[in-house]
Amino acid sequence: MTDLKQSYSVRLNDGHFMPVLGFGTYAPDHTPKSQAAEATKVAIDVGFRHIDSAYLYQNEEEVGQAIWEKIADGTVKREDIFYTTKLWATFLRPELVRPALESSLKKLGLDYVDLFIIHVPFAMKAGEELLPKNASGEIILETVDLCDTWEALEKCKDAGLTKSIGVSNFNHKLLELILNKPGLKYKPTCNQVECHPYLNQSKLLEFCKSKDIVLVAYSALGSQRDPQWVDPDSPHLLEEPILKSIAKKHSRSPGQVALRYQLQRGVVVLAKSFSEKRIKENFQIFDFELTPEDVKAIDGLNRNLRYDKLQLLWYQDDAGLCLLRQSCWELQTGAVPIQPFWNGLPVRE
Repeated sequence: MTDLKQSYSVRLNDGHFMPVLGFGTYAPDHTPKSQAAEATKVAIDVGFRHIDSAYLYQNEEEVGQAIWEKIADGTVKREDIFYTTKLWATFLRPELVRPALESSLKKLGLDYVDLFIIHVPFAMKAGEELLPKNASGEIILETVDLCDTWEALEKCKDAGLTKSIGVSNFNHKLLELILNKPGLKYKPTCNQVECHPYLNQSKLLEFCKSKDIVLVAYSALGSQRDPQWVDPDSPHLLEEPILKSIAKKHSRSPGQVALRYQLQRGVVVLAKSFSEKRIKENFQIFDFELTPEDVKAIDGLNRNLRYDKLQLLWYQDDAGLCLLRQSCWELQTGAVPIQPFWNGLPVRE
């Protein structure tokens, strides 16, 4: 585990270092993009050096502008910032990977990113639509070999467009698909997944640690509850009595406890808020420590609850590979047969 008193970073398997606490920049569509810029500037002023964004968020121009303003005023240098962007599902064809990254770099005004990751482990119809749908309103997926996509990411790393490469929303079977790829040049450095006390990903975390892959937690505070992605009836994590009790004991907030919990498990954690007060609060998690009893109590909250509805497109559980389309796309992994699902329900072929 990273010594959080001595270092705020973890060493990746390619030798680069990732700050263990990151600032997430996603916001619902109704939030003005300018708020992403203002929040990013506040985050950098507070001390965040790990900034997480994505093509999907449609705010990289604003986030890039914020980074450059903080460079210009002397707060940081470019090398102080660890910037992550993500390859969206409509660009998984190998020939689209580098152009997608170059497009993000142009918006950001950067020569390179620190981390470039595959956002989701399935491909949607190529094009500019974020969620391409057919006349029936169903998302249009297409077959792309993730190993071919990974090779394209490796080439981006070799070209100096990104320092590190990784994945997001992969279960252990999908990770093995990449790790066992013939001619693999670079292992994924990380796997970014939904992870919080109600979904602690303990098995996936154990697997990632065994392969020297860093687990990065998003929705670590539950979620911003965007109705596009989150069931409005899902429970509010930060209202959880056990978290509130532990927070009171340490004179902290439930959010700070939820974030600290991940750090003590060896998980890199993303904190997402556009509130100046919350941004400051979320960074103040390095000067207290949860007891083993606290950690055990929080472990006991796990209920395998996913806030992110989009994950129902590809997740069944970490025991089996789940890719979900009406005409089942079966990855030839030699593993157990894949059960096709659509919106979480079995599909009749």
